[in-house]
Amino acid sequence: MRALKAPATPRVWQRMLSGRRLDLLDPSPLDIEIEDIAHGLARVARWNGQTKGGHAFSVAQHSLIVEEIVAGEEDDPRCRLAALLHDAPEYVIGDMISPFKGVLGEHYKGVEKRLQRAIHLRFGLSPELPPALEKRIKRADRLSAHHEAVLLAGFTRTEAKTLFGTAGSLAPERFAPIAAGPAQDAYLERFHSLDAALRN
Repeated sequence: MRALKAPATPRVWQRMLSGRRLDLLDPSPLDIEIEDIAHGLARVARWNGQTKGGHAFSVAQHSLIVEEIVAGEEDDPRCRLAALLHDAPEYVIGDMISPFKGVLGEHYKGVEKRLQRAIHLRFGLSPELPPALEKRIKRADRLSAHHEAVLLAGFTRTEAKTLFGTAGSLAPERFAPIAAGPAQDAYLERFHSLDAALRN
């Protein structure tokens, strides 16, 4: 029996449940579907799954919280959509914890950035966000991470403050992990609400 030969070049695309094939090195906005993003993010665990609760705390749930924080400061649906999509590349490349991102360096960041640009273009956002909006989203991201670290991932408040900055006032019950199905539905519902606001 003849051995199968490995392909001359490695496969760099991911097949999605929608049937789309997304090229990781040259992602096309035409191959990005919000249903694939919501499905993937609802099943990607924050903190490598090292969290308390009966379910993983998903990137989808985290993204909803970050969008809520930004919405408290900025009512523009374009800004809120950017916040909801801030971790969208992770639907295909997963949620790498910060220490591992540091190990991988620029290779990971390059793939992540190309995916983020394609996602922004697919949903009518600028490929590069204004620095002020990027800063606002990052601040909301760190605020959510602080609460996640303390409430779910076993960090002390001192450790969380050192790594993520001062905690704001967020309801602890908002961080109760939910199942993948409801997280996916909530993410899609929020997306469609913001998308409709952009079209009006």
